[in-house]
Amino acid sequence: MGAGERRVGVSAGRRVDWVDHAKGICIFFVVMFHVSDLVREQGLLGGWLMEVVTFARPFRMPDFFLIAGLFLSSAMRRPWRRYLDGKIIHFAYFYVAWMTLQFCLYDLRYLLADRAGAEAIALVYLGRWIEPIGPLWFIHILPVFFLVTRLLRPVRPWLVWLVAATLHCLQIQSDWHVIREGASRYVFFYSGYVLAPYVFRIAAWAGARVPALLGYLACWGVVNGLLVAAGWAWLPGVTLALGYAGALAVIFTSVMLSKVAWSGPLRYAGENSIVVYLADWAVSTVVVRGLAQVIGSPGWLGLAATVLTTIGTLVLWRVALRTPARFMYVRPRWLRLDPAPPG
Repeated sequence: MGAGERRVGVSAGRRVDWVDHAKGICIFFVVMFHVSDLVREQGLLGGWLMEVVTFARPFRMPDFFLIAGLFLSSAMRRPWRRYLDGKIIHFAYFYVAWMTLQFCLYDLRYLLADRAGAEAIALVYLGRWIEPIGPLWFIHILPVFFLVTRLLRPVRPWLVWLVAATLHCLQIQSDWHVIREGASRYVFFYSGYVLAPYVFRIAAWAGARVPALLGYLACWGVVNGLLVAAGWAWLPGVTLALGYAGALAVIFTSVMLSKVAWSGPLRYAGENSIVVYLADWAVSTVVVRGLAQVIGSPGWLGLAATVLTTIGTLVLWRVALRTPARFMYVRPRWLRLDPAPPG
């Protein structure tokens, strides 16, 4: 990688094992969620996979956003130019690159089939800049969260959190995902930012207390499962509590997994979770359609497709870096504002 390039999936600085394991758990559940939709499209309904996906819903994305904010404090002290480069332009570039590929593979095909003109095609494409479809919404909203958090830096943290928590509990509905998902998810992202010192202290405390962690996980699993089964997990306020409780469960699980050697693949997937997220929509489509020809059980089809999709996205990344397609994973030097690595 050249000095002027920005490469997705690679982060400068020391890595924290339990954080990578936590991201690995989250990205696995995210892929499973996307795969479950594709399994249903194949006409295979039901199965235990949907039970797992539903169980993970209260904490899957809250934990992902909380972790995304954990290391933001050091970046907030950087000059605006470097902050824009590493936290906003960096992710915006990869969103545009993969959104354009998605547009060409899906939207453009249907637009041409409907004999749409150049103006209509251009309008749909430009619309994707502000309204993503599919899994790429996470990559789209991250720069928004980074920018908002930097602008809110002078405001007292408790006030920002209170407003963010209120917006979450209001369960705002909007056709624009930045409003809908921003109101719902920002409280967890901001919590990761302002509570980072406490999160790391809790993780350090948990390292030597495995019995206590197992007790918490058992109690949390029962409560989360009961609330999901009863349909109460989606009530205002309950979603906030379960988001935090689930994030803590993922942290405790990650702390324990970081101490065993066989969890290396999960750590690697977490370390490069953004790579998995970017290509998930493309790889999972091929994998599910292929496996559906040989696996009839929706549950086992979904599990196999989740594992193979995760592996496939990582393989695709490593292969692409050795081909002209590396620009899908490496930001070129002419799109940089700062020579230092992003982070």
